[in-house]
Amino acid sequence: MAPGGNRGWLLRLVIAFSFAQGAVSMARPAVSYRALALGADERAIGVIAGVYALLPLFAAVPLGRRTDHGRCAPLLPVGVVLISGGCALSGLAGSLWTMAVWSGVMGLGHLCFVIGGQSLVARQSAPHEQDRNFGHFTIGVSLGQLVGPVAAGALIGGADRAGTSALALFVAGAGAAFAFTSLWCIEDRDTAAKSRAGQGDRVPVGRILGSRGVTGGIFVSLSVLSATDILTAYLPVVGEHRGIAPSVIGLLLSLRAAATIACRLVLTPLLRLLGRALLLTVTCLLAAVLCAGIALPVPVWALAVMLALLGFCLGVGQPLSMTTVVQAAPDGARSTALALRLTGNRLGQVAAPATAGLVAGVAGVAAPFVMLGTLLLLSAGVALRSSERTEGSGPTAGKRPKRPGLRRTSDI
Repeated sequence: MAPGGNRGWLLRLVIAFSFAQGAVSMARPAVSYRALALGADERAIGVIAGVYALLPLFAAVPLGRRTDHGRCAPLLPVGVVLISGGCALSGLAGSLWTMAVWSGVMGLGHLCFVIGGQSLVARQSAPHEQDRNFGHFTIGVSLGQLVGPVAAGALIGGADRAGTSALALFVAGAGAAFAFTSLWCIEDRDTAAKSRAGQGDRVPVGRILGSRGVTGGIFVSLSVLSATDILTAYLPVVGEHRGIAPSVIGLLLSLRAAATIACRLVLTPLLRLLGRALLLTVTCLLAAVLCAGIALPVPVWALAVMLALLGFCLGVGQPLSMTTVVQAAPDGARSTALALRLTGNRLGQVAAPATAGLVAGVAGVAAPFVMLGTLLLLSAGVALRSSERTEGSGPTAGKRPKRPGLRRTSDI
């Protein structure tokens, strides 16, 4: 929380992020269904999903630098406008290439909102509160991922998949606009001014990436986000091949999101019990097995169980990779380090769906989940090594050291 202030800003930020993320989570499967209705194959779905992350890939670091030397709050409404416009214009698109363009606009809006929001959390949280507050902030992501797919599944169906998916995209755009209601006076101007005044010279990117633990945290985050992203984009394709209705797919995706919320609500006691190193390693290992299991032709109830367990495991990676990167980064460069983490996330969102599309085209629609299992297996080893270098693995590992300047961070 802001020093001397109340927690109202964090609750309002979580509410706003829930609307923004809900719109994105509703739009992503709707884009897949609309693209399928317009004649897309698995490769085209992968390309469209990858373009979502293409603009953010180049914009993350400049926006991260900007939050080091300016206010965070202006990025939030900009993000909402781009998300809302990208959703609505995707519904109007009549070709695959225009859908890809507006998907990219949607991704850029999500990037703006995320960088502004995480910078706000970092600046207005006391150092010992950041693990918890980042966890609460990411609950907004999970709430959106819980509601969005169910809403998409409820609207998409029948013979006219192109029309119903377009309707879902329009509703998603309108839903994103509701985020504006929670963004008034959300940033403490005094805290922002002090943060700007305390900034020193810019630390070179090479030095940041060379800090032990930074690249490891980036890789773990990339792996976890890639798993979530491909699940969202490719579970509808799996459903089409296995005869699972869109409404059921929406419920399955929301079940995964609900499990992620449950994980983040109990994140603090889990950290005290296992420590960050062991918790990251175990959850990545379990997620690897569960992702590979989705490739099996299991009944819907078994798929639901696997997705619930997978959602719980994937809930650990994002908030803990934030603190891993922050602790490993040089003083005065934590905003940029977290922006580099976000660049890694978006690189994964470009490369993973495109690779998944190629793999699916050659080996079938279930093959991308085997690929994800391999990626998460590698991240488990990286998580163990990186976490051991930046912190101990005992019961107090979830507590962050009180180092100067810790409030100057941004990213998701």
